[in-house]
Amino acid sequence: MQEHFKPNSSGKKGVSAHKATPTIHQSLLWTKGCKSTLRMSCTEQGDAGKFLERFLEEFLNPLGTEDPLPVTPLSRKVTMQEVKGESLDLGLRLLSARSDHHVCVCLCDSAVLQSEPLQRLFINKLREVCLAWQKQLPSPGSSSSQTHSCSVHAIRNTRRKMEDRHIILREFNQLLGLQDGVDREYYAVFDGHGGVDAATYVATHLHIILSQQEALKSDAATAFKSTFTQTDDMFKIKAKRERLRSGSTGVAALLTSDCLTVSWLGDSQAVLVRQGEPVTLMDPHKPEREDEKKRIEDLGGCIAFMGCWRVNGTYAVSRAIGDFDQKPYISNEADCSSIQLNGHEDYILLACDGFFDVVRPGDVPELVLEALRETGGSGDDVAQALVAHAKAAGSSDNITVLLVFLKDPQQLLTYETSSRAEPEGATAAATGI
Repeated sequence: MQEHFKPNSSGKKGVSAHKATPTIHQSLLWTKGCKSTLRMSCTEQGDAGKFLERFLEEFLNPLGTEDPLPVTPLSRKVTMQEVKGESLDLGLRLLSARSDHHVCVCLCDSAVLQSEPLQRLFINKLREVCLAWQKQLPSPGSSSSQTHSCSVHAIRNTRRKMEDRHIILREFNQLLGLQDGVDREYYAVFDGHGGVDAATYVATHLHIILSQQEALKSDAATAFKSTFTQTDDMFKIKAKRERLRSGSTGVAALLTSDCLTVSWLGDSQAVLVRQGEPVTLMDPHKPEREDEKKRIEDLGGCIAFMGCWRVNGTYAVSRAIGDFDQKPYISNEADCSSIQLNGHEDYILLACDGFFDVVRPGDVPELVLEALRETGGSGDDVAQALVAHAKAAGSSDNITVLLVFLKDPQQLLTYETSSRAEPEGATAAATGI
């Protein structure tokens, strides 16, 4: 499974729980004669120096044209629009395999190239930046206090191939060069079908295109809608060039200190849980949904039941990236919802239809609490427990579950225990308010 800058400190295969490292604020790119400001403590500076030394020992000299690449590039050919996404993916895979230090984010942003040949130039640029930072690290500064932990687990299940992809970017602004003072985190799950190419493409490029939207700072929902459409248009060029036929649904969440924006295309879903209760964020796109059925029929298409409802008897999704043989019946227009956060939120869960086909959103809070009880309040393996539950409930599809805890998981268990211990009359009074 492809993951983007998501180090697994637990060392467990297939399961990752993540504690956010302090956020870096990058004010300038490190280019010729330019220095970026990397916010680190003095201890972190020492760790960064050791990492730079190890990296430069491994890459003593720039890569030559015949030297093998240390990681496999996603594509043999790229357009200029795809260069930044492919560069960052290469850099994050290369660096996160060698360190979980958050200096990797700034290194990648500083080395992103806008020219070809992409792969060797990018690694050579990384080496150049490491040499400069080894001589003088950027000055330390204060760090963000955000420490959202994550739990993510994904399985191929009984399917022949794993076509899901997911991405976790806690340092969204720093990686993508945004400098408006608003801390953003980005999480997404993509569910491919007919091959993995569409899911891999959108996991690589969607966040890049989102960061380039002028509307992002004032209207994240509008920015998301434009981003999904633009990503589909870009993938269409690649699909035609390389004769690809795959598609992908997806759900992405952009999180700030006081707002959550969720955007989706197809039947992957997100659930927000607040004080133990699910909050409705979305209505997944399915062919049998009345408005989707009408839209398809108004275009001259139809939906037919063939084990499940399908568009023109083909795909079981009504909106997706790719699936160009069925456009415009299968739409690339995403939906979005935004919700203000009041500090009482517990967590956000994102998952593909392999999970939600057998688990109702309303059942998520109790399943999470059950998993927390079994682990004594540790959130590390909650996603793994939810995936196991979905498989036991009959799901045969690929399953990916990603949880972002907005409170300490231990606190959720403590809150649940204290609620049970509360006198019955007090509970009834509180409910009636």
